[in-house]
This record gives sequence, structure tokens and C-alpha cells, in this order.
Amino acid sequence: MRVIHVVPAISEEASGATYAVVRLCESLIAQGEELTLAALDWAPMSSPPPFLKAFPLGWGPHRLGRSPAMQRWLDEKVRSKSVDILHNNGMWQLNALYPGWAARKGNVNFVVSPHGAFSEWAMQHGSILKKVFWPVLQRPALECAACFHATAVSEYEDIRRLGFRQPVAIIPNGIDIPALPPKQQVDFRTLLFLGRLHPKKGLDLLLSAWQIVQRRFPEWRLVIVGSDDGYYGKSGYLDELHLRVKKLGLERIEFVGNIYGIEKTQVYRDADVFILPTYSENFGMTVAEALAVGTPAIVSKGAPWEGLATHNAGWWIDLGVDPLVACLEDALGRSPDNLEQMGLRGRDWMQTEFSWTHISAQMAETYRWLFDKSLPVPAWVRVDF
Repeated sequence: MRVIHVVPAISEEASGATYAVVRLCESLIAQGEELTLAALDWAPMSSPPPFLKAFPLGWGPHRLGRSPAMQRWLDEKVRSKSVDILHNNGMWQLNALYPGWAARKGNVNFVVSPHGAFSEWAMQHGSILKKVFWPVLQRPALECAACFHATAVSEYEDIRRLGFRQPVAIIPNGIDIPALPPKQQVDFRTLLFLGRLHPKKGLDLLLSAWQIVQRRFPEWRLVIVGSDDGYYGKSGYLDELHLRVKKLGLERIEFVGNIYGIEKTQVYRDADVFILPTYSENFGMTVAEALAVGTPAIVSKGAPWEGLATHNAGWWIDLGVDPLVACLEDALGRSPDNLEQMGLRGRDWMQTEFSWTHISAQMAETYRWLFDKSLPVPAWVRVDF
């Protein structure tokens, strides 16, 4: 298959949805697919992947994501019939419109991965321009999609709630399973949050819960890793968090900036418990990353991680301060050995169900089915309209 993936941008140290797209592309190529990843030249890389084709930004604010060069290239690929699958990742920028516009001009299968953009929380929050952008530009660009890709059943439900009737392939993101580094000795046991510092992550809930439990568990510390900047984000949320820490009189809390690679793996490994009290998440790559190195996780029901409970690898809890406090009292009161065993069960779960070889094979089969509808409908594709 000749496949083009489109993503707003990638960086030297990809994470989250960007990491997932890059690794999916690599795994599809390893299976023999002919693939190009089209992205804006937002963050020039010293060692870009060989399948990347970067396009310059046009005039206007960077957050607009305007690139006439990308638009012309996609149009030409469709017009020349040199692409079979056009797969878009991202929303709310002009670069997320170009694939749909191009697909309407030719006979090409257009696949859309919303990556959480369709959740009720995401649709209700953000710039006021979103309320205009959606009906006028974004939704019409998605109408010609041949298939949507959801990373969980909850995202499939979001797609249906918005009225889209196309087939939906429910395929989770994959995760790399690293070798387990030894834990480093530290003075405190560690509750870890790692990710982009954004209001949707539920850090306000976490800080309020920490205020209640911090004195009961003096041997524990809370470490928050990440930054509030990004390609499209506004800085300033970190300042709000520091003010909240001071107002609540929080103790034993540390803020760390972005970390990558081996250092990030070590931070996950050194933590006793990972936590993501998010309001909205289509998948939550950081949960998979923590489990992959044997660290149990606490995740709110704003993210689709009910398997934490069924695999006894952590906690999947209701959203709110009270459920979070009750869960922390349980988790922080457990022995290091008990938590280690929970984490190792999570690691086994990741190895079994979330390997990139398995995930990319499902995506490739979905592409083949879209290209040839005489093939059986894949088991993970919902065709319910």
C-alpha cells in the first residue's frame, strides 16, 4: 500500500500522539508498506526519520498551521494517483484540513485519527475560534473520511456522538517495552505525574488531594515532570500551579521540566506509583510508558484505562478530589513489594497487547480492507450504520 500520514509536526524527542504516529509509521514500513510522513517544518531535526517530508510554514501565526507547499503536494499526490491511503492525525489547524480537501479531489481512502480532539471536554474547551472553525472548516473536511481510527471504545463513542457514520477502527496506540533499569535509591517514595502541563490533565485535583494526604504519608513525595509549552500551547499554566502550591501549603512537591529518552525511562522506573487524574484523554501514552517499565498507575475515568483494574496493575477511579484521596490512601499505604508486583503485571499486559508489531499489523489490515472491500471486515472495525 502507498500510504501518506499527515501530522502537524514532530520533534527530535517525540512524545504523546506524535510519538505514536512516528512509531506506527516505522512499524508499517517494517511490514513492507510504502509510507511518507508529511509534517510542518516546525521544529527542525538534526536526525529526521528517512520517511519524513517536511514543509515550510506559510505566512500567518504558527498556530494556524498554514503551509501552501503541503497543500499543493497532497493535491498532486492524489491527482497523480500515487497514494492509496491518506491518513490524517490532528485537528484545528489548516494542515489538518489539507488531507480532507485533497481526498475529495480523487479516489483515495481518507483515514482520520482524532487523537482525543472529539472528547466532550476537548470540544467544549479551547479558543472561541474553535466554535467557528468546527462547522465552517473542520467538520466539512472530515465528511469524506472512509474510516476513523479510535484508540479506545470511548473515542469511538465520541465519533458517533458527533454524528459520523463511517466505519471506525478501534486500535490502541502501541508502546515500546524497554529493558528494566535498576531502581535508584532516593530518600522518599515517589508519586509521579509526567506529561504536558495543561488544565485538562487534572493537576488541580491532584494538588488538592495531595494537600489532604501529604501529612499522613511523610515518606512520600509528589514529582511533577513536564512543561506548559508546546507547538500550540500557551505558557503560563506552570505559574498557576506554583501559586496553587503556595496557597495550599503543599510539602514535598517537586516540579521538573521536560525529560527524554533514557532519563525519562529512569524516572518512570524510580517512581513507586504513576498518576494521571485527567479530565479527558483519548489514550494516555504516559500510562502505557509507566506500565512498560513496571510502575503501577492511578488513572481517572477521563482516560480509557479500565484494564488497570482487570489486570490488577493499578487503579481506574472516578473523577474528583474525593475518589482521588481515597485511592491515594490505598496506594500510598501499600508496601514497595506489593506495588512492584502490580507494576510487573502491567508490564506483562503491555508486552502482550500493545506491541507495535501487533498494532501496526491491525492498521495494515484495516488499510487493505478499505482498499478492497471484498475482504472480511477486520474484527476491530465497527461498521454499525
